[in-house]
Amino acid sequence: MNELHPGPSASTPAPAEAPGSMDAPAPAARLAAFAAALADETRAAICMTLLEGRAWTAGELARITGVAPSTVSGHLTRLLDAGICVTERQGRHSYVRVADAATARLLDELASHAVPDRDAPHAVPVVGAPDPLARARTCYDHFAGRLGMAVTDAMERRGLLRTDGVFELTEAGRLWCAEAGIGLDGGGRRRAAASSCLDWTERRRHLGGLAGARLCARSLEEGWVVCPPRVLRSLSVPPSPHPTSPPPPPTLAPPRCVQTSSGCGSRRCCGSVTDSARRSQRWVSRT
Repeated sequence: MNELHPGPSASTPAPAEAPGSMDAPAPAARLAAFAAALADETRAAICMTLLEGRAWTAGELARITGVAPSTVSGHLTRLLDAGICVTERQGRHSYVRVADAATARLLDELASHAVPDRDAPHAVPVVGAPDPLARARTCYDHFAGRLGMAVTDAMERRGLLRTDGVFELTEAGRLWCAEAGIGLDGGGRRRAAASSCLDWTERRRHLGGLAGARLCARSLEEGWVVCPPRVLRSLSVPPSPHPTSPPPPPTLAPPRCVQTSSGCGSRRCCGSVTDSARRSQRWVSRT
């Protein structure tokens, strides 16, 4: 008969492990995975390109870094898995950008530490759009192009809009919209007051949502922007409604006639003065 050795009963507590012994490797593993994602020259070049703030397709990043598209795809997978980059779809295209502002600041500090005298972030032309469309246009029902980015950047600088992550109007932004007559009601529960939309020429996110749509509509109603003919969806900013008028010509008092106080009518004496006054009067009436 075999002797049974009693094992640990349910009431017997298991030996206590050192505090944090199970969680200690997790932060170190995450840090190592993050560092490993950057420990490649091609991936580092992709990150420095993305520091410009624009979104790029995989094919464009392959052209910039000088490697095959299939190779770039594998590198992007590593960066996406590490949370350094995110993808964003616009139409049938997929773009890659830095995940958020905190990640961008971290990458910029690392790049500045490694290369103190580095040049500005990579910048190459990405879209051959007609200049009127690249300058100012509508994207569905809101501003896009350089005009759309100028509006978005101005609202962010003035503290009216948060653009880190999800676009959101601040309290000051909602107050500004109310004072400017830009209503945020009646859009339904499915449309946010502010949302982001990736600009296909600027490759940055501009303001959309109710605020973007109502601001665009108000600008068109007031004539702050107009739709020029023959260029679909393009916009233009008209000149100031009160242009500076040219200064009027100086008023010259005609000299006294050498013959009579009322003028003799002689062309040799008074005619040149009369003709000059008439020409000045016609110029004033035209302006």
